[in-house]
Amino acid sequence: MDVMPLLLLVAGSAAVAAAARRTPVPPPLVLVAVGLVVSYVPGVPDYALDPHIVLPLILPPLLYTAAVDSSYLDLRAQLRPVALLSVGYVLFATLAVGWVLYLLVPDLPLTAALVFGAVVAPPDAVAATAVARRVGLPSRITTILQGESLFNDATAITAFRVAVAASVGEGVSWAGGVGEFLLAAVGGVVVGLVLMAPLHWLRTHVRETLLQNTLSLLIPFVAYAVAEQVHASGVIAVVVVALYLGHRAWEVDFATRLQESAVWGMVAFVLESAVFALIGLQLPVVMRGLGEHEGIASAWYAVAVFAVVVAVRFLWVYPAIWLPWLVSARIRGRERRPGWKGPFVISWAGMRGVVSLAIAFSIPVTAEGEDFPHRYLLLFLTFTTVIGTLVVQGLTLPPLIRVLRLPGRDAQAETLAEANAQAQASRVAEERLDDLLADERNALPAPLADRLRGVLERRRNAVWERLGQANPVTGESVDDTYRRLSREMIGAEREMFVKLRDGRYIDDEMLRTLLRRLDLEEAAAYREAE
Repeated sequence: MDVMPLLLLVAGSAAVAAAARRTPVPPPLVLVAVGLVVSYVPGVPDYALDPHIVLPLILPPLLYTAAVDSSYLDLRAQLRPVALLSVGYVLFATLAVGWVLYLLVPDLPLTAALVFGAVVAPPDAVAATAVARRVGLPSRITTILQGESLFNDATAITAFRVAVAASVGEGVSWAGGVGEFLLAAVGGVVVGLVLMAPLHWLRTHVRETLLQNTLSLLIPFVAYAVAEQVHASGVIAVVVVALYLGHRAWEVDFATRLQESAVWGMVAFVLESAVFALIGLQLPVVMRGLGEHEGIASAWYAVAVFAVVVAVRFLWVYPAIWLPWLVSARIRGRERRPGWKGPFVISWAGMRGVVSLAIAFSIPVTAEGEDFPHRYLLLFLTFTTVIGTLVVQGLTLPPLIRVLRLPGRDAQAETLAEANAQAQASRVAEERLDDLLADERNALPAPLADRLRGVLERRRNAVWERLGQANPVTGESVDDTYRRLSREMIGAEREMFVKLRDGRYIDDEMLRTLLRRLDLEEAAAYREAE
């Protein structure tokens, strides 16, 4: 097996993503554009998306990282709009887009058109979270988009399977399709509920940090595989497990949390970068199979489908957000009037991504000895829809939010809430410290006891200091200056330890011990700005 193309993909996409972070353009768009250009460079190998790799091996960890970082409580508070988008919208888009394509393309069976509708129905989890993080959407809109993108893949994959079965003549009825959808959805939830408690128990009882992180890497694949084995939704199982583990992450020891954050940050960066680069690299593969459909007609179909995909989302989002508020007095009593700006942004933020392409490539090549109807045209339209939404909507979303002047996150209010929470926690910790020091078994010299109290005082004051005046010379807050000076001092110690090692006063094993101690102190003294 030639691993060089894979190494080139990972290394190249990581380098492009790192460079893109220095530009105002969202990295996913830069990766897609570079992939499109590179796909026609002589000597570049073909990178055909294999759904047998993307769906079970790439999708689970991406969903897991997104769900672990999501808030179960926030998602529960936005359950109605999330459900209406992740289930209702996907089914509506499947039918609407499929019906329009059926009317546009001569000789295209309705069942095959519905297959395409299911393919392009779900906005992509990776695209939604990547762009939402970059543009700083209001927290409620971000929660809705993230929640939708976590669950909508399950709806789309199930709808796709039902439509394919009907298209190849397996005699699937509407009742059978609904039954399969319910089995996948309910089964995925059940599998997630069954797995989440034992997995959490393992995470809290395995004491070796390396084993805990190995378990963490296996969890999304285990949840997905178990669910798919019983014909349930692996996507939903992964999300349910991840939401629970993220909600209970505080029960895991600090070393595991630190390592998990670094490990999963690296995994998400590599996979997201490779995924968006892969989207751009698909163009030659798709174009070679277009055959008889190549020309003006296919371009017209692409423009029409893109316009329909965008319009259908507006047609669903506004009624889905406004009607419950208008009909229910209880909803009006606890929620503000929706307005038009929030629904507009949610409608425009429906970027498609690699999941749509992976599902499209899993359209069967043959059905009872004959080619699946217009298979390569459907692949081409999927590709143009994904590229169109990423480029057009992805590029225009940041300026759109600025023009609409949506209220972003209130940094001052969040800092004030953080300071109040820290003050309450410090007070409880100080009371606990006094109780412990009152016991003679915990006797400490006065300097060490004062040091413990000083740490508490420092944590309590650090957040309040962020609300204070900045340094007129550097623009730093007192807290920022403290962190920087702490790092400078620790850096000086680190350099001295290395000089002592180089001079053979200490060996490498002792150097590693001393450096790890400094690393932990630096992690405690300094926190990167969010």
